[in-house]
Amino acid sequence: MNTAPRAVVQRYFDALAAGDQQAILDAWAEDGSVWYGGDLPISGTWQGRDQVVDGFLGTAFAHLDPEREVGLEITNMFGEGEQVLVEWHSWATGRTGRAYDQRNIGVFVVRDGRITAMREYADTQNWARALLDA
Repeated sequence: MNTAPRAVVQRYFDALAAGDQQAILDAWAEDGSVWYGGDLPISGTWQGRDQVVDGFLGTAFAHLDPEREVGLEITNMFGEGEQVLVEWHSWATGRTGRAYDQRNIGVFVVRDGRITAMREYADTQNWARALLDA
């Protein structure tokens, strides 16, 4: 398996798009962390693989309608050393019934073939409008 940072991050996004829980879990280092700005239910720092997968991702996906399409497409990716920057487009329908259509940027750090950190930047107001009840 290719452990180059870009390959690791690409596999992670492929796993997210496919809903492959085991591959998502395997992508993260045990002490991995996520930072997401704003004051949303997913905002803050999530420390440790279980908090990243069950807390951060679990909380985000809990706001989506599981009966409707959830889409994810990388639009740009580049890296230098252990850091990889990814731009992506994601779309879904919230449990609110409103459309979610978002452009995101994430900075990933990959060491020893696993993601150790991610900082995600997005339009938090768009997230709130689409996915939170008024």
